[in-house]
Amino acid sequence: MADEHTDFIELIDRLDADIAELRQRSLQQGEDRTQELASIEKERDRLIELLFGHLSPWDQVRLARHPRRPYTLDYLNSAFDDFVELHGDRRFGDDPAMVGGFGWIGGYPVVTFGQQKGRDIKERALRNFGSARPEGYRKALRLMQLADKLSKPIVAIIDTPAADCSVEAEERGISEALAYNLMEMFRIRAPIVVAVVGEGGSGGALGIGVGDRVLMMQHAIYSVIPPEGCAAILWRAPDRKVDAAEALRLTAQGALDLGLIDSIIEEPFGGAHRDPEAASQALRRALIDALDEIASVNLDELLELRYQKFRAMGQWTENVAAEATASG
Repeated sequence: MADEHTDFIELIDRLDADIAELRQRSLQQGEDRTQELASIEKERDRLIELLFGHLSPWDQVRLARHPRRPYTLDYLNSAFDDFVELHGDRRFGDDPAMVGGFGWIGGYPVVTFGQQKGRDIKERALRNFGSARPEGYRKALRLMQLADKLSKPIVAIIDTPAADCSVEAEERGISEALAYNLMEMFRIRAPIVVAVVGEGGSGGALGIGVGDRVLMMQHAIYSVIPPEGCAAILWRAPDRKVDAAEALRLTAQGALDLGLIDSIIEEPFGGAHRDPEAASQALRRALIDALDEIASVNLDELLELRYQKFRAMGQWTENVAAEATASG
């Protein structure tokens, strides 16, 4: 699908822009173009239905990276009530690539955090394209420990290509920060719900990815490595990113089939970027449902279930009979 419709996302975006411009002109000029608009919208919707019925994994990657897709702060300010941001890791500084604080959702007072990408060049530089540094993950851990102390549920929102891999991040212990978060999230005595809303990339995603319920937006991706990096390592050919996306099984359905997530959150028609408010409400409902499921579970039982949940991932079986035949 990606080879045949390389620019289908841009095509739909142009149709949306043309429809908006035509509607604006008709209002300014006082012309009734209702039928013309209805005809174009019908054709656009038919195209979306056709193309979205046969999305390839690489198509899903492109949708997960769409520049108008809602980011973590969009969700925190629309899916949550009265979000108040907190800053700093109390050890080095504040990392704008990781945002978090207190909020309310469906009657639950929660501690919430996640990676934040940028909309323009200036903000992307500030947010480091959503690749958090060690202090970002330590800020997330500080918030989780605060939730533990106050007995409040946690909501972690994942949207990152990967953790920062600069020399400065290595000097400040990015690997230790990720590993320590993984260990501590199994010990946090509070319900944890994780939602992958865009890119769930590598250790950067796992650093805040341990939860009692793991949800994933329909057109998000979740992978051990970006397709371009995978293609460069396996085949020494970054242009084989389409093949890598297929092999990585990084789609929401692929993650569900592998048992890496618990459920898929359906996105608005044509993707979350076409209706961010509807996407926020879909995420809100899914988070509330997940919190309803786990909020009343005994904490000792919850921690044991959390441990067993991740312990079961990647299990394999050995064909003893086949090995005996081969060795005989």
